[in-house]
Amino acid sequence: WAASAFVPTATPMTSATSHNAVVDVPQYTAGASGMSLLGQSVAAAAVGAAAMSAMSRRRATRSTGRTAAHAFDTELGVTMPFKYFDPLGMSKDMDEATFRRRRVSEIKNGRVAMIACMGYIAPEYFRFPGFLSPSEGLKFTDVPNGVAALSKVPAEGWAQIGAFIAFLELFPLRQEADRAAGDFATCGKLGVPWFFVAGRDGSTSDPVANERSLNAEINNGRLAMMAITGMVTQNALFGTTGPEMWFP
Repeated sequence: WAASAFVPTATPMTSATSHNAVVDVPQYTAGASGMSLLGQSVAAAAVGAAAMSAMSRRRATRSTGRTAAHAFDTELGVTMPFKYFDPLGMSKDMDEATFRRRRVSEIKNGRVAMIACMGYIAPEYFRFPGFLSPSEGLKFTDVPNGVAALSKVPAEGWAQIGAFIAFLELFPLRQEADRAAGDFATCGKLGVPWFFVAGRDGSTSDPVANERSLNAEINNGRLAMMAITGMVTQNALFGTTGPEMWFP
């Protein structure tokens, strides 16, 4: 009897202990789950806020880019089919002074690129007679075309070229603030340099009457900048400026 009485007494205690253990574990698990859910909610809210912030910045960037485009969409160079072409949004922070500075640089680089393209093709068919460097016995016909000429022309020759360019930039072809971008008082129609003629004044560009020609110059300069980049790249890859460069 004592043994049988002991067993029921022990069983409720064990059950109670088991019950308490079962109850405690769900309570602890529920607390951990709540904390986990709270953390997930905070993380989701943070991700959503970051996404909304990024979208807002993109909208602001697009809006600013559109504003810049509308501000300069009547300038020269805004032509079909691209009109105001700025896919990288580089003009989103641009004001009138910045636009003018970049337009002056664009026209200048375009003109240099057009001359460079002709300089890549013409020497294949024509070379100046005589000596490039009499002291070194170097003739114009001895200088290869393309990038190979960089190592053949003497340092004194490059110094003379650099000095001449600096002279043009500082004096006869210096951009004046009161004239249109790329327009110089020392040059006439089609860029004829009157500064070689003492006392001869150049012409003033008319952006309305010469709109077609001015747009053509800007677009041709853009094309020439792409073209000379391709020429130099092909020349460096194929090691020649002959037909092999053009028809690999």
